[in-house]
Amino acid sequence: MITRKNIILSFFILMSLGTHAFEPWKKGAFETRKYRNLFVEMGYQQKDVDAKVKEVFNDVFHGTNKVYFEVGDSMGYISDIKNHDVRTEGMSYGMMIAVQLGEKDIFDRLWRWSRHYMQHQEGPKEGYFAWSCKTDGTHNSEGAASDGELYFITSLLFAYNRWGNDTGINYKAEAQRILNCTMPRQIHSDNPPQNFGPMGQQRGPRQSFLIHPETKLITFTPEGFGQRFTDPSYHIPAFYEVWAKWADDERADFWNECAIKSREFLHQAIHPQTGLNPDMCNYDGTLMQGFGGRRNGGANFRYDSWRVPMNIVLDYEWSCADGDWQQQYGERIQNFFYRQGVSTFVDQYRIDGSLPADDEILQAGGFRKLRHSIGLVATIASASMMCSHEKSKEFVDALWNAKHEPFEDGYFDAYYDGLLRLFAFLHLSGCYQVIFPKK
Repeated sequence: MITRKNIILSFFILMSLGTHAFEPWKKGAFETRKYRNLFVEMGYQQKDVDAKVKEVFNDVFHGTNKVYFEVGDSMGYISDIKNHDVRTEGMSYGMMIAVQLGEKDIFDRLWRWSRHYMQHQEGPKEGYFAWSCKTDGTHNSEGAASDGELYFITSLLFAYNRWGNDTGINYKAEAQRILNCTMPRQIHSDNPPQNFGPMGQQRGPRQSFLIHPETKLITFTPEGFGQRFTDPSYHIPAFYEVWAKWADDERADFWNECAIKSREFLHQAIHPQTGLNPDMCNYDGTLMQGFGGRRNGGANFRYDSWRVPMNIVLDYEWSCADGDWQQQYGERIQNFFYRQGVSTFVDQYRIDGSLPADDEILQAGGFRKLRHSIGLVATIASASMMCSHEKSKEFVDALWNAKHEPFEDGYFDAYYDGLLRLFAFLHLSGCYQVIFPKK
């Protein structure tokens, strides 16, 4: 029997749920070890959330359109299907997902494949990973893309914290080796190219470095021209705090300073009105000219840029060292996409919010077209973790209800869209966590 008392009680329960769902984060999980399940706070049932996370994980790793493939008894890889290759981005993402969900067999298989086929074991590139390989392990490129190393190191340290070093892989030693190899060091060659300072000035013989030694910011690539600039989507300050806490490489102060510098950089790289950021930019956050600039659309918000909202969410959830700014950023970027239409915004813009010219649109899978891509739907929804406005629920609902399926013209990205979608579900369900050492 429905009574007035029951109606009033139900009203206050709903009100408390609504208020709690939009309560800003005050302390990070490094301190509290607590995580919000925003889906549940917004009214979804826990059993449905658990089922959804499992469904999205299975889509990526086991489903009809999976991107994970096992090789023999001990290895496996994740493939960018549309580009017919294996990338350090996808392999290291897969390892992070696996360690978050306790999927040790998947983690170990991905690491063994990465180490065997992608990592340089000797020579001037020792410790670095060839960023793109064929599915048989043949290198498409010998050079590294710095975000791969960033995720490899962090996921290996988490594996050490979760599983220890006594199960066949010395996870901590592998992480320390990458760190030791990617610190600044001289590269020898018959005709060594030049090293460039933070704004591109020449400084004599080149060195290889994952983190620029002067700016303390991550490079686009650890050597060559890519040392001269950075990619905002490579900036995940909380990862450096993980290194400072558990790498035990006597560089904790340096890594903590890198986290501070990375947060400061993001303030400069992100447009103050739209919240959009370029794919690539200078170390001071200014837009690049020529290569990486307007000429080819690298100054625009596009595929790499999608990751920035979710990366800032991670730093907000784990550290919250820059919480006030991050909350403002979350609402700023959601406000921009809300104005474009929650179900109609496209996946590439100039950072001032205008649409790119046709020749600035970055193609994917043989198509050059603006789309309402589920990967961006996912990362903008994840920004709801930082927001206190009511609009955030609309973005979360849009992700929950979105179907990952081919577009009418046949384009389908099981890899990048699929991985970002899975990361967003982990964030919003409270499953993307700092993994502390076992006591």
